Amino acid sequence: MTEQKDTDPSTKEGIRYVNLYEAEDKVYVRRITGFYQRLRRYTGIPLLLGFLLMPWLVIDGRPAMLFDLPTRQFHILWTTFRPQDGMYLAWLLIIAAFLLFTVTVLVGRVWCGFTCPQTVWTHMFLWAEHVCEGDRNKRIKLDRQPWHKEKVIRKSAKHGIWLMIALITALTFVGYFMPIRELIVGLITLDVHLAAAFWVAFFTGATYMNAGFLREQVCKYMCPYARFQSVMYDKDTLTVAYNYQRGEPRGPRKPKDDYRAQGLGDCIDCSWCVQVCPVDIDIRDGLQAECIDCGLCVDACDQVMERMGYPRGLIDFTTEERIETGRSRGVLRPRFLAYLAVLLVMMAVFVNALSSRLPVGLDVTRDRGVRMYRISGDTVQNVYTLKIDNLDRSTHVYDLSVSGDYPFEIQGYRAYPVDEGDHLTIAIRVAVPRSELTEVKTTITFEVEARDNPDIRARHSTTFIGPQPRG
Repeated sequence: MTEQKDTDPSTKEGIRYVNLYEAEDKVYVRRITGFYQRLRRYTGIPLLLGFLLMPWLVIDGRPAMLFDLPTRQFHILWTTFRPQDGMYLAWLLIIAAFLLFTVTVLVGRVWCGFTCPQTVWTHMFLWAEHVCEGDRNKRIKLDRQPWHKEKVIRKSAKHGIWLMIALITALTFVGYFMPIRELIVGLITLDVHLAAAFWVAFFTGATYMNAGFLREQVCKYMCPYARFQSVMYDKDTLTVAYNYQRGEPRGPRKPKDDYRAQGLGDCIDCSWCVQVCPVDIDIRDGLQAECIDCGLCVDACDQVMERMGYPRGLIDFTTEERIETGRSRGVLRPRFLAYLAVLLVMMAVFVNALSSRLPVGLDVTRDRGVRMYRISGDTVQNVYTLKIDNLDRSTHVYDLSVSGDYPFEIQGYRAYPVDEGDHLTIAIRVAVPRSELTEVKTTITFEVEARDNPDIRARHSTTFIGPQPRG
């Protein structure tokens, strides 16, 4: 007798089937207030203001933050970086990654819930929906109604606010790559580079589509962080969780009912935690990759618990260990301490490297032609190509000197002024009396020094090659 396999997905507990070709239902998020929503406001607004205002700030006659791609100069506050400073960018990205890992081990995915641009902009768009179309039930009802005058007005107002937010976002973002005053004046007068206009239009459309329509799809299917966050979690990671020991079995009841006598837990199965979730999950199903730890379900559940007269915290920022045993190790965990130690060492090295960054760069290349050296009279000569990069924010004239084990002399160097961000490439000769040279290969060191500031200097060591010593 052949055993029949059950192919009905609804009968397989714990397995969720997703048809990627089927359009998902629209998520209507219920508006809620509470501690974590105020916390999001206090953390999100300063970051948003920093993003919007930074391109308008001026330091030393230029934007405080400007990534000038045509000139390959990246101005960040009082410092200018150039392509040769790419090491600092790579180091900074590595530090940011370790910072994310460290925070995740300690407090879960709070970056996504409170400071991620996807979350911040989505909540701004949700605010526009609430203002124009009302709360969750009103929006559902409005969408089911046929088109009429009021619906057109409300929908138009919502999309108008969305487009305004998207346009401001695009102008600000492009303003990090082109002076924002020039950008806005150029757009108004139709006298702007076509590439700038294209990117403003592109980021306006991208923001409008992303925060207006994709929303939870980004967190569910596009965000790579959601895929590997569980690797950094342990049983003591602080994250949004449902206390199943206290809440189960769930079921409806009246506030004054003796629900314990009915065999029920504290969860009244009101589904508010699902209705307020911006990524449309049920936190009661356990830890899920889609959860962004925003705390909306915590605020919603706490309000329900207060109305029922139950203790708060059925859904809370807690740990798996605390739910199971009632205790937790806090921060004294090997994984967190290891991440923290690595992070602090990397930050110390980065700060030290950045603080000791030289405002001048020197690169010396010895001529690698057929003749490795030249003999002119009683001297042996090597030809070098010098490249002096002025990384400072002022024009300087650089003096050049050379040192080594022998009395080397520079020939053919003339000090020219090097403008800010510019470089000087020049060929020179280094000569030494043949009678003094006793080695085929020796080390010499070039040094450049700004004539107006002796603290601005750089060195570069290379080799000097001569003939076999006589005798």
